[in-house]
Amino acid sequence: MLASAVEATDTGLMVVVDGLSYFFLWEECSEALAKASDLERKALKMSPSGYGIHWPLIDEDLAVGPLVRGREPVSN
Repeated sequence: MLASAVEATDTGLMVVVDGLSYFFLWEECSEALAKASDLERKALKMSPSGYGIHWPLIDEDLAVGPLVRGREPVSN
């Protein structure tokens, strides 16, 4: 699964895969992201391939596939 877009919000992470949006509270992503500041969370970088998301300020990485697998997309 490849992300086409990612966005950090105040409350969580929005990931777009195959035109569908998935939302995760920070606590659902990782303990490091749950404890991070807004500045650290919003400094994310999506990998060029779309397979992963990296937070360089806290050295945290998430793979997109395992994150969205089994999750229902949010309503638009």
